[in-house]
Amino acid sequence: MTPRLPRDVSGRTVIAALERFEYRVVRRSGSHVRLEHEGPPRHAITVPDHPALRLGTLAAIVAEVARARSLTRDEVVAALRRG
Repeated sequence: MTPRLPRDVSGRTVIAALERFEYRVVRRSGSHVRLEHEGPPRHAITVPDHPALRLGTLAAIVAEVARARSLTRDEVVAALRRG
């Protein structure tokens, strides 16, 4: 069974989790942060730096990172839980 997404995850927590998957911050515009993974394949994603992300936003980020990095959804969720 797939674990549920954690609640009240901040944008900074997501950014820290993505940095563990070798993403790096390339720019910040207002409350949004752009991260890139050099690849292969190269992948970029924008994460809102908000105190708590909406579940739909978090689910979309998890799904996109899992697809782009050939990870399971569970691996990405586990990284989020580690903070």
